[in-house]
Amino acid sequence: MHLNEFADSTDPLDMTTSEEFASLKQSASDLGIPHGDVAYRSRNLVMRHQRFHFLDWGEPGLPPLLFLHGSNQSAHSFDLVSLHLADRFHVHALDQRGHGDSEWCRDSDYSSEAMGLDAAAFIDAMGLDQLIVVGHSMGGQNAMRLALQHPERVTKLVLVDIGPELSEAGASSIRRFVTETREFDDIDHFVTRVQEYDPYRSREHIERTVKYNMIQRADGKFISKHDHGPRLKATGEHRARGDRFTLDEVRHLPMPLLVIRGADSNILTADAAQRFVDAVPNGRLVTVDECGHNVHGQNTLGFIASLVPFLLSDGN
Repeated sequence: MHLNEFADSTDPLDMTTSEEFASLKQSASDLGIPHGDVAYRSRNLVMRHQRFHFLDWGEPGLPPLLFLHGSNQSAHSFDLVSLHLADRFHVHALDQRGHGDSEWCRDSDYSSEAMGLDAAAFIDAMGLDQLIVVGHSMGGQNAMRLALQHPERVTKLVLVDIGPELSEAGASSIRRFVTETREFDDIDHFVTRVQEYDPYRSREHIERTVKYNMIQRADGKFISKHDHGPRLKATGEHRARGDRFTLDEVRHLPMPLLVIRGADSNILTADAAQRFVDAVPNGRLVTVDECGHNVHGQNTLGFIASLVPFLLSDGN
């Protein structure tokens, strides 16, 4: 049983009259995040022999922006940010393969290479042409893969707490949490585990968003929506280093790059983040206080304050 509402066909579903949208606006008000009346739709698209779900914010004709979420998360992780931006941007937040309300991948290929191709196909299918791309963690890896393969499509690139050099200790901590939170008898138990792992967010906020990451199985157990089945490794030139891009690859990145790092991140150290932006011709780094790896969810106001000036700048 699904715990959240989303389109059940290729027809867009207006979400602005839903209880979920009312709850989102209340969360935004509680956190002091400015927002107005904006269009918000749940949509499905079939591409590359697979069904993808995505959230469509704002109106066509506004500057296009694509959000790519992190592993074990969904497009809804950017809801508060999308709500804030939708009066100035046409925002698309994609549930990447095997995540959120998108279909699980039949061949279990969850490599960054495959997901980068998904993003390119989505841009083509939506007729977005040139756009801004924002990716967090796994989504940042995929956004960089897209930018390296199709630099003519990306006008600006924002990577959230991800880079070529990552802390293995932090990555191991995330993997342990994901492994330990796959299945529960009681949804409140899951909320408690998330609260222990993520002390930056209130229990009320976690309770509002838990429905986007869990589904109730036929036997009554609550399980993660994330496909935890076997994974194919990256292929070809990416096999030796996995999905990570390298400092050498980004030295000629043509578009402006903003790296947003959480001050308490256990994934991207301050030194590694600085080496990253120093290697890029037009790179800049912003560190957001009072948050760790999930910057946009743990300190949304700080994330917005770091992101919006870059989005509105001329890129120089």
